[in-house]
Amino acid sequence: MVVGLGTGSTAKFAVQAIGEKVAEGLRIVGIPTSEKTAALARALSIPLATLGEYTEIDLTIDGADEVEEGSLHLIKGHGGALLREKIVASASKRLIIVADESKVVRRLGAKFAVPLEVVPFGWQATERHLKAIGAKPFLRLDGTDQPYVTDGGHYILDCGFGEIADPAAVSAQLDAIVGVVEHGLFLGMATEVVIGAASGVRKLARS
Repeated sequence: MVVGLGTGSTAKFAVQAIGEKVAEGLRIVGIPTSEKTAALARALSIPLATLGEYTEIDLTIDGADEVEEGSLHLIKGHGGALLREKIVASASKRLIIVADESKVVRRLGAKFAVPLEVVPFGWQATERHLKAIGAKPFLRLDGTDQPYVTDGGHYILDCGFGEIADPAAVSAQLDAIVGVVEHGLFLGMATEVVIGAASGVRKLARS
């Protein structure tokens, strides 16, 4: 089985659990969504491959920053790996999201900005175009006050929109802006969401 391995604080627990199963004899091949996840998987002796070797993934397990009830639309990318996460998700037969109950919202944008991977060259011009469509973009910095650089060599602009009434329309606007490599709106991609809460685990299905 080919399994996409997500990135982020919650996905890390899933990768660690998979590592335990591999140690017990589970036979899978993992496709990591970031260099950080790849390093963790190697430390857990999870066999890894690339999308060049396996162009279709059976199942991907990943986290999310926000999950919209009903539609299961997502905001992802605050872990800094949204481009690779979306590539892996789009190649997956099933995308299961694991999250805690604080991530479930009525509308996307209620708590989190939408991350965008942008080309470093002329990012200020890209920022200006984003402001023109009503976004409030902020350049993400690393721990040394320098621009955060993704595994793909891009910058990230975290764009505040407030509650997003029409995610599909916003997605189309972002797709049309030159300099935007990919954005963190994952629409219609999740097949199931597993929510952990103090009262136990519940599953959300798309309505």
